[in-house]
Amino acid sequence: MSPSLAGERRTVTSVLDSLSIWMATKEGERLEFKEAKNRYDFEKLVRYCAALANEGGGRLILGVTDKWPRRVVGTLAFLDMEHTKAALIERLRLRIDVDVAQHPSGRVLIFEVPPRPIGMPVGYKGAYWMRGGEDLVAMTPDRLKHIFAEGSLDFSAEVCPGAALSDLDPAAIKRFRDMWRRKSGNDALNHLADPQLLIDAELVTNTGITYAALVLLGTPEGLGKHLAQAEVVLEYRSGEASLPHQQREEYRQGFFLFDDPLWKTINLRNDVQHYQDGLFVWDIRTFNEMVVREAILNAISHRDYRLAGSVFVRQFPRMIEIVSPGGFPPGITPENILWRQSPRNRRIAEVFSRCGLVERSGQGANRMFEECIKESKPRPDFTGTDEHQVSLTLRGDVQDPYFLRFLEQVGKETLASFSTRDLLILDWVHRDEAVPPEFRERLRLLRERGIVETTGRGRGTRHILSRRLYTFMGQKGLYTRKRGLDRETNKALLLQHVETFGRARIKEFEEALPGLTRGQVHSLLRALRGEGKVRRIGEKRGSAWERV
Repeated sequence: MSPSLAGERRTVTSVLDSLSIWMATKEGERLEFKEAKNRYDFEKLVRYCAALANEGGGRLILGVTDKWPRRVVGTLAFLDMEHTKAALIERLRLRIDVDVAQHPSGRVLIFEVPPRPIGMPVGYKGAYWMRGGEDLVAMTPDRLKHIFAEGSLDFSAEVCPGAALSDLDPAAIKRFRDMWRRKSGNDALNHLADPQLLIDAELVTNTGITYAALVLLGTPEGLGKHLAQAEVVLEYRSGEASLPHQQREEYRQGFFLFDDPLWKTINLRNDVQHYQDGLFVWDIRTFNEMVVREAILNAISHRDYRLAGSVFVRQFPRMIEIVSPGGFPPGITPENILWRQSPRNRRIAEVFSRCGLVERSGQGANRMFEECIKESKPRPDFTGTDEHQVSLTLRGDVQDPYFLRFLEQVGKETLASFSTRDLLILDWVHRDEAVPPEFRERLRLLRERGIVETTGRGRGTRHILSRRLYTFMGQKGLYTRKRGLDRETNKALLLQHVETFGRARIKEFEEALPGLTRGQVHSLLRALRGEGKVRRIGEKRGSAWERV
C-alpha cells in the first residue's frame, strides 16, 4: 500500500522516517528519484508532475540518487519553495504539496502529486505526458481514449437496442426477486408482476431493456444475440505450468442462473488442508467461498462490457486466477483499491447491493483481504493488471499455522472489532514487512492493546507480535529470535568477540549481529568505548577495535 498523497502535514521526524522507507522501495509508477544536486530544470519538473498525475499520482523526490543502493546527496534546487509551488499550480491547475526534509546528508525535496481528475488527462505545452522508461513521452492515442472514456455514462444502465422481455429468463427473475425480498424484508415484492419488479429495480426503463438486465437475467439465446461477451469461462488445470486445461465450462447466461453452479464446480476440487498443534486441529479449505464469490462479483460488476473478451476463471490445485476485460475502474489502483470505490457498472453493483451480495456500489476488496489474512494465506495479488485487463490471483496455501493460533488467542470478539487496516498491519508485522507511515496511528493502538511490540530504535525500529501471544503458543524461542537480544547482551557479545580474536573490524561485528544496522553496531561500540572497555585503532574504513 502506498502512502496517501493527501493528508495533514507531517513532522520532521515522520518525513525522515517516510523517506527511509521510500528509498528502500523500488522506483515505479508512483515513485521517482532524481539526484539534482545543484539544480533541476523547472520545465522538466512540470512535465514530470504532469506525468505522475496522469499515472494516478505519486512522488518526485529530489536530492536522492536513483541507482541502488540509494543515498541522500542533497539538492540546492528550488530554494524559493513558495514561488515554485505557485508556479506549478498556475501551469497544471493541480495542488502539488512539497515537503522539505533536512536530512543529515543534505536537503531533500518531496513533491507529492495528486491523481488527475477522472476523465481529464493533464496536459502541458500541447502534450499529455507520461513516463516511458527513463524519459517522458507523449501519451498514446489509445491511452488518451481510455482516459476520456472514464467520464462516460454507466454502460450497464444503457438500453440495449432490440432486446425484449423474452430475452430474460423467468427463473433468473424469480431468484432475483427472492434474494431482494429476503434482504429488504419487503414481502410486497412477491406480489409485483415481473415487468414492474424490473422497472422498480431500474433494470427496465420506459425505453427498453438495459444491458444490466441482460448480464444478470439474460437467457443464453438473449445474451448470444445482444451481448455475447457477457460470459464467464471456467478452466481447470492440474498444474501451474502452461498445460492444456482438463475441464472447461462456459457460462453464457444471466448471473443469477450460474453463480451457484460455478462455485459448486470450483468446490469439487477444493481440497481441505489439515493442521494440528497438540490438541488444536484446523481444517481449512484451500479456496475460501466468500473470497472466490466476492472476486467473481467484482469481475461481473467492474469489467468493461464494451470489450469483446470474456471473464476467465482459471483454477489450479492451490491457486485461482480471475481475469476480466478492461483495466481498473477510473480512479482505482492496486494501492487504493481497499479505500476507494468506483464501480464501472453502477446499475449492476446496485442490484447486487439490493440482494445483499455486496455493499452498495462497493469494491468488496477489503473482505477478500481480511479473509485471506485471517486464514494466513497470501494477500490477493493484482500483479498482471494493466489498462486492458484486471488480473487477480488468489493463492490457497496456508503460510503459517502458528499465525492461526495467534489470531485464535486474540479472540473472536477482539478480532471482530479489527478494521481492514488492523488486519493488514498484523499481516505485515507477521511477515516482517515494513508498515507504511500512514498506518502509524493504528499501529500505536495495537501496541496499546498488547498485540504488537516495538523493538529497536530510530531507523532500526521493528515491530513484532507480542510476547504473551508467543508464550501462549509455546513459541518462546521464536519470540526471542524475532525480538533479538537486548542492548546489554549485544554489547557483551561484541566484547566477547574482541576478547576472542584480539582485534576486529566493523564487518565482523555486523556478521556477529546480523539483525542490527551498521549504525546500531557503531552505537554499541561507542558505548563500550565510553565505558573504557574497547578502543578504536585507525580511521574510517581501515579502522579496527580492540580490548583496552
